[in-house]
Amino acid sequence: MTFFENTLKQIKETASVMKLNKDVEAVLSSPKRIVEVSIPLRRDNGDMEVLRGYRVQHCDAPGPFKGGIRFHPQVDLDEVKALATLMTFKCAVVGIPLGGGKGGIALDPRSYSATELEKITRKYVELIEPVIGEDRDVPAPDVNTDSRIMAWFADEYCRLQKRHVPGVVTGKPLSFGGSLGRSDATSLGGVFILNEVMAKFSMTPRDTKVIIQGFGNAGANMAGILFEQGYNVIGVSDSKGGIYCEKGFNPEDVVQCKAEKTTVYECVPVVNEGNTCKRVSNEELLEMPCDVLVLAALENQITEKNADRVKAKVVLELANGPTSPEADEILAKKEIIVIPDILANAGGVTVSYFEMVQNKQNYYWTLEEVRARLKQIMVDSWKDVAEIKEKYGCSYRRAAFIKAFDRLQKAIIDRGWV
Repeated sequence: MTFFENTLKQIKETASVMKLNKDVEAVLSSPKRIVEVSIPLRRDNGDMEVLRGYRVQHCDAPGPFKGGIRFHPQVDLDEVKALATLMTFKCAVVGIPLGGGKGGIALDPRSYSATELEKITRKYVELIEPVIGEDRDVPAPDVNTDSRIMAWFADEYCRLQKRHVPGVVTGKPLSFGGSLGRSDATSLGGVFILNEVMAKFSMTPRDTKVIIQGFGNAGANMAGILFEQGYNVIGVSDSKGGIYCEKGFNPEDVVQCKAEKTTVYECVPVVNEGNTCKRVSNEELLEMPCDVLVLAALENQITEKNADRVKAKVVLELANGPTSPEADEILAKKEIIVIPDILANAGGVTVSYFEMVQNKQNYYWTLEEVRARLKQIMVDSWKDVAEIKEKYGCSYRRAAFIKAFDRLQKAIIDRGWV
């Protein structure tokens, strides 16, 4: 089953539980617009290459489309359709007036120079420019994209429009209309949710062992925040493998080591002093004993093939779609708590929304204001989802979908779409 097929299954099952209007279900099961482009690139060595790019706009009943752009070799239309759909639900769960969109280009950014990446970004903007805009569709960073790439994106759009429109994209540098608190918003939002889960189940940070699969921006930031709050981080990994230490370690040591050695896998000697550490594969790390397993890599990491070997008490999805529906059922039977992506990682899009608001006002908030607003939204959303879970006797994922669908159904019907 593909990622998009998994998403459609979630829609169908949730619609059945909450008795969703059939016409609304049909609207939510199909993206509103799909854009596929060919991006010609003259490489630094003179060779010509043509890359595939996508932008999928799922549903804008609540407001403009919103969603990241990723650079990754596995990007394809099925993945982007699924991610755009989940973005609609994510925005609805936390109650921000945006719909879902997603974009991507199939490439490995490590194989391209900075000059080539800038050319790719600017050509991509030129090709999708007719369907994006600050009141229409606002992209953001995602896997392998960052504030520098968002600055290129916004600058090219401003050039094409012949006016200053920084709000066409979020996740920009502060010098170009970015928001304080955006770089670690996904991670911090996940921490706010995890702290609520800990309180509900009478768990304390100092007694909680955490493993984080994925040590990019979101995973590394979350590891650092959790360590500062007293959690015991015992394992992390990136695309090449990971490390597992029985007594835990300071994630900042791994951040510095990875900057030198390019991979977490080579950092065992750095954290091994007075400890018992070993190298593990990404797959092995998922199955190591821990209290909390944070999934911060890519989709479909826990499936029916490995779910039965997961030993965590809590799985928190900081990535999009990392657990398949079949795996969900297995984890439920094992009484493992799963905090779904559309709630757990909604901090990023929430602060992106804050950035859009600040761009519109041309007035910028302090870091304390951003974080206080983010915490209120994340905590309130958790409470709503937890209440729905008790009402329906379902999983947290199903409860999050129900909350999202209830809001979306109102918007779709009120607008007269069905």
